[in-house]
Amino acid sequence: MTTLHSFSGFPADGAVPVAGLVQGTDGNFYGTTTSGGAFYQGTVFRMTSSGAITVLHSFNSFFSEGAVPIAGLVQGSDSNFYGTTTLGGAHHKGTVFKIDATGTFTTLHSFSGSPSDGANPVAALVQGSDGNFYGTTPSGGEHFQGVVFRISQGSAHTVLHSFSGHPGEGAVPFAALAQGSDGNFYGTTALGGAHFKGTVFKINVAGSLTTLHSFSGSPGEGANPIAGLVQGSDGNFYGTTALGGTHFRGTVFNIDATGSLTTLHSFAGSPGEGALPFAGLVQGSDGKFYGTTALGGAHGAGTVFNL
Repeated sequence: MTTLHSFSGFPADGAVPVAGLVQGTDGNFYGTTTSGGAFYQGTVFRMTSSGAITVLHSFNSFFSEGAVPIAGLVQGSDSNFYGTTTLGGAHHKGTVFKIDATGTFTTLHSFSGSPSDGANPVAALVQGSDGNFYGTTPSGGEHFQGVVFRISQGSAHTVLHSFSGHPGEGAVPFAALAQGSDGNFYGTTALGGAHFKGTVFKINVAGSLTTLHSFSGSPGEGANPIAGLVQGSDGNFYGTTALGGTHFRGTVFNIDATGSLTTLHSFAGSPGEGALPFAGLVQGSDGKFYGTTALGGAHGAGTVFNL
């Protein structure tokens, strides 16, 4: 292992990066920090493969910019990078922004919250096949329980759905969306649903939402998914739940586009296995799915696993 950079924080560097990096088409890596920078409110940075860091932007909510970018960036088809901030903006409820590789920064939308808008996004955006960006907020909306939204590269913003929660729908979507091969977007909510323990849903570009599954948390099934989904090479969607399962320590599951769900694994915790998988999965070139757990394992401090 090689440490490429140690963040030093205010005033010339970021601090406390939470999200992962994205490699740009120029070969450099781009990311965010939740703190540090010239105004202590986070940064966007560029890093070369050798570890040379350039702070592209320091967030400053005093000028109606966003603050505290928890999520990572996505590079759009126009080569700009798009992201969200959890706080700041004109209404102090988070923003969507874009930034180019030289640091030219634009706030595209300031969330205003309930009842007509979402608030406090924590997930990254995904660019749809139509060129627009799609995302979630865990709060705000008509029922104060989060929204799915769309925003264009030119800042036209639309709330596609406001979650209503129990019993018919989920509530509080923390994770990013995944666009399936059928063109629909698939996601999870941490709460809500028939059993108050979260859901899997799909939504089309017109905003028509279908709850595919309500987690029960009963033995053998998960509860409270925090992470998003990934579509596997078999066409099914794979994900994790932070809680539930046979041992109440979380699960790995798959679900098809019609809502048929299978629990693939229930985590048993220390010492032999992990527990509490907060993050999503990635499918490797070997066809297996790889992920992490926050706790459990031989030392009680988390694991990396494949399935």
